[in-house]
Amino acid sequence: MLMSSSDNEAKLLYGPSSFRVLRHGNHVTCAVTGKAIPLEELRYWSADHQEAYATAEAATRRLLGQA
Repeated sequence: MLMSSSDNEAKLLYGPSSFRVLRHGNHVTCAVTGKAIPLEELRYWSADHQEAYATAEAATRRLLGQA
C-alpha cells in the first residue's frame, strides 16, 4: 500500500526564523517528547541542533540540557 505524504514525517531544514521543507510530510517529531507535531502547529525548533519541539517547555528543557 502506498502512503500519502499526509502519513509521513517531513524532513525540514531549520533556520533561525523559518524552516524549509526538504521532504514533504504532514508532521515532524519532537526531539524531547517524541510527540508528532503537525507542520501547521510547529512553533519551536533549534536551528543549531536541527530539532523540533512540541512546546516551549520542551525546547527550554532541551536547550538547558535537561532532556
